[in-house]
Amino acid sequence: MKVENIINCLKEYDGPEIRIMEVCGTHTASIFKSGIRSLISSKIRLISGPGCPVCVTPAAYIDQCICYAMKENHVLVTFGDMMKVPGEKGSLSQVRGEGAKVELMYSPMEVVEKAKKNPNTTYVIAAVGFETTVPAYALTMEEAIQAGVKNIKLLTALKTVMPALKWICENEQGIDGFIGPGHVSVIIGSEVYESLAERYQRPFVVAGFEPEHILVAIYDIVGQISKHSEHDAEVHNRYKNAVKAEGNKKAQEIISRYFEPGKAMWRGLGIIEDSGLYIKEEYREYDGGSRGLDRDIELPESCRCGDVIIGRINPNECPMFGTACNPTNPYGPCMVSSEGACGIWYRNR
Repeated sequence: MKVENIINCLKEYDGPEIRIMEVCGTHTASIFKSGIRSLISSKIRLISGPGCPVCVTPAAYIDQCICYAMKENHVLVTFGDMMKVPGEKGSLSQVRGEGAKVELMYSPMEVVEKAKKNPNTTYVIAAVGFETTVPAYALTMEEAIQAGVKNIKLLTALKTVMPALKWICENEQGIDGFIGPGHVSVIIGSEVYESLAERYQRPFVVAGFEPEHILVAIYDIVGQISKHSEHDAEVHNRYKNAVKAEGNKKAQEIISRYFEPGKAMWRGLGIIEDSGLYIKEEYREYDGGSRGLDRDIELPESCRCGDVIIGRINPNECPMFGTACNPTNPYGPCMVSSEGACGIWYRNR
């Protein structure tokens, strides 16, 4: 079917309200930039999910990053998204302005060369991400081990998407279907969603990031729900040029070589069992003390960051959105990360 026909069908939809969660922040950004909401019926609601790894990172992790940045002979290395995320002790951007040693990286692999050149400095990598970025951290560890580099540590806030999606399916009844995260699905595959689709009777459609890809996914989900009967919610892979049913086996293998699952804190969701990835015991000399960083910051009552992360409200429904909370004065990480729903809504408001 042509995209024009799909748009017409979605525009003319007049059935019961359907709430579709786009799990990935990149999908949220694409939906805004392409104006997809204006092309479809108001009875099809698109809501953002916990697809921003920075947004679900607890304050205790940020505070530990700050401690390393202020420690003698240590350098905290991070991606730019983490700089303004607030912890109880401030943000990395603030302490950097006060003299703390914080450096930005384009890839964790580059830190190995820095560590070789400066053997008296310990480089602590702020390793934050979902399955998409974990292979890069695993490869960094492998290169450091093979090169005999000992002055590197990883402070991890690595999470896996499936336990969070299961939590949402069990606790949030108002979501009717899911647009599966494209980047994560490249690693974990599409068939992993089948158990959730069957158990909770909610369709999952894996999609790419172009507007037409997302429109096809929405059309697919609406079609499945419209003809829904018991035991027929399905998983469809609409991103086959990048996503295999079984995922990327090589990436999965190197992840399991260096990391193991454990419980983790998600902002907005709480502790979820086996949703974190931690360095295995045999490689603990490379671990910066990643376990147990579960404390979160006390946000004002009017801050609805947690509700935004799990799709209960859209960012503009938070009373602090764009006023007391904005990119230069953020209360929650949703406003400062490039994949955070609040930041995307603010930039495209």
